[in-house]
Amino acid sequence: MVLQCNNYEVIDLGVMVPADRILDEARKHKVDMIGLSGLITPSLDEMVFVAAEMERQGFTIPLLIGGATTSRTHTAVKIEPAYSKGSTTYVLDASRAVGVVSGLLSASERDRLQAETRAEYIRIREQYARGQTAKARTSLAEARQKKFAIDWEGYVPPKPSFIGTRTFEPSLAELVPFIDWSPFFASWELIGRFPQILEDDVVGEAATELYREAREMLDKVVAEKWFGARGVIGFWPAQAQGDDIVLYTDDTRTAELSRLHTLRQQMDKGAGKTNAALADFVAPIGQGGDYVGGFAVTAGHGEDEIVKRFKDAGDDYSAIMASALADRLAEAFAEWLHYKARVELWGYAPDESADADVMIAEKYQGIRPAPGYPAQPDHTEKGTLFQLLDATEQTGMILTESYAMSPGAAVSGLYFSHPKSHYFGVGKVDLDQVEDYARRKGWDLAKAEKWLAPILNYDPGARAREAAA
Repeated sequence: MVLQCNNYEVIDLGVMVPADRILDEARKHKVDMIGLSGLITPSLDEMVFVAAEMERQGFTIPLLIGGATTSRTHTAVKIEPAYSKGSTTYVLDASRAVGVVSGLLSASERDRLQAETRAEYIRIREQYARGQTAKARTSLAEARQKKFAIDWEGYVPPKPSFIGTRTFEPSLAELVPFIDWSPFFASWELIGRFPQILEDDVVGEAATELYREAREMLDKVVAEKWFGARGVIGFWPAQAQGDDIVLYTDDTRTAELSRLHTLRQQMDKGAGKTNAALADFVAPIGQGGDYVGGFAVTAGHGEDEIVKRFKDAGDDYSAIMASALADRLAEAFAEWLHYKARVELWGYAPDESADADVMIAEKYQGIRPAPGYPAQPDHTEKGTLFQLLDATEQTGMILTESYAMSPGAAVSGLYFSHPKSHYFGVGKVDLDQVEDYARRKGWDLAKAEKWLAPILNYDPGARAREAAA
């Protein structure tokens, strides 16, 4: 797709495009620079590969890096060293891209900007290297002995109002009260909590104007039904078995439906500290019949068409604003559905207040962790969740080969109800857990290391070389 954007011609190849096609199209159209955007962690390795291919094939044009999972540090440490023949620049968000592109295309500015960026990335790499001393980790066996312990004796797990799945298509107007506006401002580099940010001495004026324009567009989004919201929720009988969660077809718990695999913290926290896994929040086999829920929601149907309409008109600002609002509505949908689960569908907190501030602050019972996030960093678990929910058929959402959700304005995750369930980060894991996880998932070790690459506490390349020696 060729678009006109602020006097520049932009060739949009879409999502999950192979490196060879990106570079072939770059040559064909004689582009001035290439931009890569990473939505989920597997994209990080792919961007390194693209940079290395640009180096191998003799490219010298600038490479721009952006997207939700990327960072200045990752760009400096992993991507820029793979592409020495041209410059590599991290772009915080789409609203900054025009300025970066203008600078890199300016004969008077280009050399200075590239030199400054290179110098900055050298400093980042040096700082990163100083922080990469070996982190103390316990063995997986020791970590399991320090699991987050719950007294299941006398606890009666709440039973959902139904087993299986149910779909929802709320109106956008129903979702608006559940919007958390603070991340919206952060996406525009205006940092602060809403609504206090509107009164901030430094950014208050800009935040107020941005909020006014966002609310004006949101009114149109709702009134004209720019986006379609569709979601699915499910509940299943569940029991913990080690670090796995076994899901059953019904309450007889005789036939296994599926299995969720969780990862355990291995950091050495010292005496008296626990090493949690999500499986710790589910009653073990033989200790009471528990349940787990799951969901997948999107408010992004129609977003691409709206964004294209603005881009075709040369209105990048409105295109970015529309995408940001779609993301906020998707997150609001997740909040709306979780509230409905707690007070009605699962019903373990029927008297909970509908106060949006309380919900945004997560001051309620239960959690909804998502695959690919700190409590379960493995994105492939989304595949299991989507199968359980029949999410593609029920919502129109799909998973790409790298387990990114499409439409992009989408949220999915699991529900845990126990009062002591809480969010945490798994952190780095060692080889013994990766081997164990691979066995439980039915993978070979290389596949496990590929999907868990961001959280490995060791260098798999060095391990492979040692094994071969």
